[in-house]
Amino acid sequence: MSRPPGHDILFEPARIGRFIAKNRFYQVPHCNGGGYRDPSAAAAMRAVKAEGGWGVIFTEQVEMHHTSEITPFIELRLWEEKDLAGLARMAAAMKTEGALAGIQLAYPAVNGPNLYTREVPMAVTGMPVRAFINDPVSARTMDREDIRALRLWHVKAAERAARAGFDLICLYGAHGFGVLQHFLSRVTNHRDDEYGGSLENRGRFLRELVGDIRERLGDSVALTLRLSLEEMAGEGFSNSELRDFIEMHGDLPDLWDLAHGAWEDCSGPSRFAEEGAQEPLVAGIRDLTPKPVVGVGRFTSPDAMARQVRAGVLDFIGCARPSIADPFLPRKVEEGRAEDIRECIGCNICISGDMTMSLSRCTQNPTFMEEWRKGWHPEIMNPKGPSDRVLVVGAGPAGLEAARALGLRGYDVALAEATRELGGRVARERLLPGLSAWGRVADYRVFQIGKLPNVEVYRESRLSAEEVLEFGFEHVCLATGSHWRRDGAARFHVRPIPLDPALPVLTPDDLMAGAEPPSGAVVIYDDDHYYMGGVLAELCAKAGAEVTLVTPAALVSHWTVNTLEQGAIHRRLAALGVRIVTQRAVVARRAGMVETECAATGARGEMAADALILVTAREPDDALWRALKARRGDWAEAGLASVRVIGDAEAPAPIAWATYAGHRYARELDAADTGDNLPFRREIADLAADWEPSR
Repeated sequence: MSRPPGHDILFEPARIGRFIAKNRFYQVPHCNGGGYRDPSAAAAMRAVKAEGGWGVIFTEQVEMHHTSEITPFIELRLWEEKDLAGLARMAAAMKTEGALAGIQLAYPAVNGPNLYTREVPMAVTGMPVRAFINDPVSARTMDREDIRALRLWHVKAAERAARAGFDLICLYGAHGFGVLQHFLSRVTNHRDDEYGGSLENRGRFLRELVGDIRERLGDSVALTLRLSLEEMAGEGFSNSELRDFIEMHGDLPDLWDLAHGAWEDCSGPSRFAEEGAQEPLVAGIRDLTPKPVVGVGRFTSPDAMARQVRAGVLDFIGCARPSIADPFLPRKVEEGRAEDIRECIGCNICISGDMTMSLSRCTQNPTFMEEWRKGWHPEIMNPKGPSDRVLVVGAGPAGLEAARALGLRGYDVALAEATRELGGRVARERLLPGLSAWGRVADYRVFQIGKLPNVEVYRESRLSAEEVLEFGFEHVCLATGSHWRRDGAARFHVRPIPLDPALPVLTPDDLMAGAEPPSGAVVIYDDDHYYMGGVLAELCAKAGAEVTLVTPAALVSHWTVNTLEQGAIHRRLAALGVRIVTQRAVVARRAGMVETECAATGARGEMAADALILVTAREPDDALWRALKARRGDWAEAGLASVRVIGDAEAPAPIAWATYAGHRYARELDAADTGDNLPFRREIADLAADWEPSR
C-alpha cells in the first residue's frame, strides 16, 4: 500500500548539527516511570520506537548531577561513571534502526528538593522549592562560583553522554523544570548581577554553557535547546521574549525544541486542548533562526503533521504521548496505513505513572513499559496455543482488546455484546463534554477486529449461563463491565447512606443513558475523585442547572492532579458558575435538601437540592460470572476448560486498566501456570555475594 504523496514531506531527511535525521518524526523527551529503577524496561521501550520508524528518539529528563534531584519522582540519572552502562545500552537500543539517539540533561534547581541526596538545593534566586509536592524546603541563591561549577557539571555530563553513544544532547529549559528557564524567567531570576535584569543578561548563562560544551566536544554531538513557548506565570518568560531571544541567538543551538508553558500546559489533555493547539505560539519562529525547529501538540493525524512542515511552521513533528500510544506511528504513515494508527486519546494516564512514581501505562497501548518486563510487542502477538475457540462476552474496552488480540494470535473468537453498540463504557462516555477523543479506544479496536476473518461479532446478544455452556467453547472470557452505585457508598462512606426517595437521585449511568440533566439546584456528590464528577458538573451547568459539586477531597477531581488537569477542571467549572465545596461529604438526603458533613470535624450542614447526582463507587456486572461459577461442575461436560472475568467486571478501574486486562488475557491464554512466580521481570541489585546467613 502506498502512502498519499502529501505525506512524503514527513520522510525527507533533515539536518541537526552534523547529523542527518532520516525523517521528520521526533520523539521528544518523555517520562515513563522506569528511570533508574527499571532501566532495561525503559531501554526496551525506546528500542520498540526505533523499530517503529522514529527518526529521533530521546530519553526522559536525566538528572545530570547529584546536587539537584527530584525524589520521589523516578528519572534516569547521570551522576557518575556507574550510570553510563545503562545509558549506553539505551542509546544503542535507540539507534538500532537508524534513528538519532538523544539525551535530555536536566538540572532542576529550584524544582529539586534533594530528598534523596540531602544536598542543599541551589537556584538562580533562592526561594522555596517549586515542585509538585511543595516540600517545605528552600533553595539558596547560587553565587558566581556556583554558576561556574554548574557550567562544569554540564560539560562533564555532556562528555559522559557522548561516551555513552548519544548523538544529540538536549539542554532542558522548559516546563519550569530546567535551570536554563530559571535564568531566563523573571519569575525565578531576581538577580541584580550580570546574570539578571535584561534579557541579554538573563541569557548569559545559556550562551556561556553552549560555548563551554562546544569548546570541549566540538561538533561530535549536536546540541538542542528545549525552551517554553510561553511560561504562563505572571512576569514569566513570555512568547514575545522567547522570539526576541531566538532572534538574538538564532545560531546558538543546532535545533530549537519548543514546548508550551508548564507541563500541564504543554501536555494538555484532549478535554482541554485540541491537536496542534500550540501552533499559534510557534508560528513564525522558524523565520527567526537558520536552525530547525521542533514543536509538539499531541499530533496523531499525518495530514496535520505534513501541513505544519509544508507551511514552514515546524521542521520536525515532536511527539511524546502519540509515540506512546503507537510506537509504530511513523512506519504506518510511511506504509500508507494511517488508518491503523492507534491514536492517542489525550487522557494523560501515561503521565499518572510518573506522577505516582510507578511504571507508566497507556489506555490505547497496553504493551507500553511491558516490552522488557513481559516481552510484549505492540504489533506482534505470541503464537496460538493448543486451544481453538474462545467466547468473549462484552464488547467494552476489555472485551474488544481481548477479541482483537486473540484474533491476532489465531484463535477463532466469538464476541457477544448485549447491546447494539460496541464500546461499552467508552461508547457512553465519549458523548460527555470533552471526552469525544476517548471514543478512539473503541474505534481502533472495532476497525481492527473487522479485518480479522476469525473474529465474529454478535450484537444484541445477552447471554445466560445456560447458553454459554451450550455453545461448546473451550474458553470463556467475561468482560461484562460495571455500573455506578446509587446508594452513596464509596471511600468516605463504605456503606450506603440514608436516601429519602422524595429527592430524585441520579448516577452517571442515568445521564449517559439519555436522561435529561436535572434542572434547578443540583448537587453532585463526587467521592470518585477522577474526571466523572467534573464532567457531569459541566454537563448540568451547560444545561442551565445551578450546580454545587461536593467532595470530601481537598480538591475537585483530586486524582486528576496526576493527569495534569486538576487546575483546568477547577477553572472550567468556576467559569461555568459551579459552586465547589471541598472536604465535605453528603451524609443524607431529604425532600428539597441534602445534609453534609465536614470531612475533618464532622460538623453538619444543609444545602438546598432539587436533585442529587451520586458519583461514588462502581460495582462489577458479574451476574453471569457468578452463575457460571455456581455451575463449575458442568464445565467439563460442556467442553469448557476455563472461564475468566476481566476488566471492570472483575474490579472497576480506569479504562487503561481494562484494555490492559483484555490484552493480558489474550497473551496468557493457554500459557503454563507460573504458580507463585512473578509474571514479569524486574531489576534488582544482586547482593548475594555480600550476604551470609545468620548463624
